[in-house]
Amino acid sequence: MILREWRGRVPREKTAAYLEFLRTRAMPDYAATPGHRSTWILVDEGPEVSEFVLLTLWESRETIRAFAGNDISRARYYPEDPGFLLEMPERLRHYAVCDQPA
Repeated sequence: MILREWRGRVPREKTAAYLEFLRTRAMPDYAATPGHRSTWILVDEGPEVSEFVLLTLWESRETIRAFAGNDISRARYYPEDPGFLLEMPERLRHYAVCDQPA
Protein backbone atom coordinates (compact mmCIF):
# COMPACT_ATOMS: atom_id res chain seq x y z
CA MET A 1 0.00 0.00 0.00
CA ILE A 2 1.10 3.55 -0.78
CA LEU A 3 -0.09 6.71 0.95
CA ARG A 4 -0.17 9.81 -1.27
CA GLU A 5 0.05 13.15 0.58
CA TRP A 6 -0.97 16.47 -0.97
CA ARG A 7 -1.07 19.85 0.81
CA GLY A 8 -2.71 23.10 -0.20
CA ARG A 9 -3.76 26.42 1.35
CA VAL A 10 -6.95 28.41 0.80
CA PRO A 11 -8.19 31.73 2.20
CA ARG A 12 -10.17 31.07 5.38
CA GLU A 13 -13.40 32.37 3.81
CA LYS A 14 -13.18 29.67 1.10
CA THR A 15 -12.65 26.75 3.51
CA ALA A 16 -16.21 25.42 3.49
CA ALA A 17 -16.57 25.80 -0.29
CA TYR A 18 -13.28 24.01 -0.97
CA LEU A 19 -14.20 21.19 1.39
CA GLU A 20 -17.50 20.79 -0.45
CA PHE A 21 -15.66 20.81 -3.78
CA LEU A 22 -13.32 18.07 -2.57
CA ARG A 23 -16.24 15.97 -1.32
CA THR A 24 -18.33 16.30 -4.48
CA ARG A 25 -15.69 16.43 -7.24
CA ALA A 26 -12.31 15.09 -6.11
CA MET A 27 -13.26 12.26 -3.76
CA PRO A 28 -15.62 10.56 -6.24
CA ASP A 29 -12.89 10.84 -8.88
CA TYR A 30 -10.35 9.15 -6.60
CA ALA A 31 -12.85 6.46 -5.61
CA ALA A 32 -13.62 5.66 -9.26
CA THR A 33 -9.97 4.78 -9.92
CA PRO A 34 -9.24 1.06 -9.52
CA GLY A 35 -6.72 0.52 -6.74
CA HIS A 36 -7.85 3.50 -4.64
CA ARG A 37 -8.62 2.35 -1.10
CA SER A 38 -9.53 5.44 0.92
CA THR A 39 -9.22 9.20 1.31
CA TRP A 40 -8.85 11.42 4.36
CA ILE A 41 -9.26 15.18 4.25
CA LEU A 42 -7.57 17.08 7.08
CA VAL A 43 -8.12 20.81 7.63
CA ASP A 44 -6.22 23.20 9.88
CA GLU A 45 -8.28 26.40 10.01
CA GLY A 46 -6.16 29.41 10.80
CA PRO A 47 -7.37 32.98 11.29
CA GLU A 48 -6.65 33.93 7.66
CA VAL A 49 -5.65 30.73 5.85
CA SER A 50 -6.77 27.11 6.06
CA GLU A 51 -4.35 24.32 5.22
CA PHE A 52 -5.73 21.18 3.63
CA VAL A 53 -3.96 17.82 3.71
CA LEU A 54 -5.33 15.07 1.49
CA LEU A 55 -4.17 11.56 2.25
CA THR A 56 -5.15 8.93 -0.28
CA LEU A 57 -4.38 5.25 0.09
CA TRP A 58 -3.60 3.16 -2.99
CA GLU A 59 -2.79 -0.49 -3.65
CA SER A 60 0.48 0.37 -5.43
CA ARG A 61 2.40 3.04 -7.30
CA GLU A 62 1.06 1.52 -10.52
CA THR A 63 -2.52 2.18 -9.43
CA ILE A 64 -1.61 5.79 -8.63
CA ARG A 65 -0.37 6.18 -12.22
CA ALA A 66 -3.89 5.41 -13.45
CA PHE A 67 -5.07 8.47 -11.52
CA ALA A 68 -2.09 10.86 -11.64
CA GLY A 69 -0.19 9.94 -14.78
CA ASN A 70 3.33 8.60 -15.34
CA ASP A 71 5.11 11.00 -12.94
CA ILE A 72 3.22 10.27 -9.74
CA SER A 73 5.21 12.89 -7.79
CA ARG A 74 3.48 15.65 -9.78
CA ALA A 75 0.28 17.02 -8.31
CA ARG A 76 -2.91 16.60 -10.33
CA TYR A 77 -5.23 19.60 -10.27
CA TYR A 78 -8.79 20.25 -11.37
CA PRO A 79 -9.82 23.31 -13.40
CA GLU A 80 -11.62 24.68 -10.31
CA ASP A 81 -8.54 24.56 -8.05
CA PRO A 82 -7.04 27.97 -9.03
CA GLY A 83 -10.23 29.64 -7.77
CA PHE A 84 -9.53 28.27 -4.28
CA LEU A 85 -5.81 27.68 -3.78
CA LEU A 86 -3.31 30.37 -2.79
CA GLU A 87 -0.55 28.43 -4.54
CA MET A 88 -0.46 25.17 -6.44
CA PRO A 89 2.48 23.06 -5.32
CA GLU A 90 3.89 21.04 -8.20
CA ARG A 91 5.10 18.07 -6.18
CA LEU A 92 3.70 15.85 -3.48
CA ARG A 93 4.92 12.92 -1.40
CA HIS A 94 4.33 9.18 -1.26
CA TYR A 95 4.92 6.82 1.64
CA ALA A 96 5.07 3.03 1.77
CA VAL A 97 2.58 1.82 4.37
CA CYS A 98 4.49 -0.66 6.52
CA ASP A 99 1.84 -1.46 9.14
CA GLN A 100 -1.91 -1.06 9.24
CA PRO A 101 -4.30 -1.24 12.19
CA ALA A 102 -6.06 -4.57 12.58
